[in-house]
Amino acid sequence: MKKIIISGGHPTPAFSLIDEIITNDAFDIVFVGRKYAIDSERTLSYEFKECQRRKIHFIELHAGKLTRIASRSSLVGLLRIPIGFISALLILLKERPSLIMSFGGYLALPLAWWGKILTIPVFTHEQTMKVGAANRLIASFSDKVYTAFEEAQSEFASTKTQWIGNPVRKTVFQQKPLSFTCDESVPMLYVTGGSLGSHSINVHIFTILDSLVKKYTVIHQLGDIKEYGDFDTANKFRKKLQTTYPGRYIPVSHISEDDIGTLYAKSSLVIGRAGANTFFELIMLQKPAIFIPLPWSANGEQRAHAQFFQDNGIGILFDQKRSSDELLKAIEDMHSQLGTYKKHFKALPLQFKHDAAQKLLEEIRKTI
Repeated sequence: MKKIIISGGHPTPAFSLIDEIITNDAFDIVFVGRKYAIDSERTLSYEFKECQRRKIHFIELHAGKLTRIASRSSLVGLLRIPIGFISALLILLKERPSLIMSFGGYLALPLAWWGKILTIPVFTHEQTMKVGAANRLIASFSDKVYTAFEEAQSEFASTKTQWIGNPVRKTVFQQKPLSFTCDESVPMLYVTGGSLGSHSINVHIFTILDSLVKKYTVIHQLGDIKEYGDFDTANKFRKKLQTTYPGRYIPVSHISEDDIGTLYAKSSLVIGRAGANTFFELIMLQKPAIFIPLPWSANGEQRAHAQFFQDNGIGILFDQKRSSDELLKAIEDMHSQLGTYKKHFKALPLQFKHDAAQKLLEEIRKTI
């Protein structure tokens, strides 16, 4: 059986491709990535847990990266660069894959580099409007480059680049009974900080929570990072509000694949970071959003995604440095005009493809 190694910093589209392979083909899949989201806390990563759920072979890779900020963690990252390259070589020599599929980021870089040297076909997928430094390097070692955005094609060699769209997980279109009980008699807000959560967003929500639950049910995904104790704080709020507004505040560390489709369908709007996968999922579902972009996201990609939503009248860009009261007002203003925001989805200037995972699988079949 032919083997594919999948790696990279964007695991959501990676698992969309993996599910497409599992459903339609018989390739042996190995996922190479982070076992822990944050090493200091030994918190299991999203990709490790998803591989366990699918019974996919997972190999941990300790890779380093360069950062613009001088700190102890940046020094550790620098020292890990040679370790990552040695580990990647050993993984490839042991696994002997027929193809390496990269989804960007520093983790996939040493695998792509050795793939080029060992003449293993390397594919990479770029998810964002603004191409990051790691993916530019990976693309130079890749046989094929696939982009989520049409305009990103110009950033790579035209002879090996193809626009296919972004693989979107099928579960966002599926609706099942929610695994938790909540008050559905009022509009629902879905707040998400991504797989690790966002302390800045959490603080904003805690500050305005008493006002929010008077009108809305808030499903708040916080991650489970221990550094700030946000999940414990959220549960204290939940217990306090349970007597006056039962079921109006539901804090969760992560949203399961079984819940995500129903949660998107029932939510009036989404409040959260502006990563590429959230961007594409909300466009596919025509769901308005208040995006609070990560200020230090690579090459300003999250701000570009949020700006696109705002420029096209399908969302709002909210800077996390603004006050929580301003966020509350933005939520209330946007909710009062939801019909207008939804109508603007029909006039989007960009074309979005819906079959990226199938296209990627077709390209893989052609090569191996």
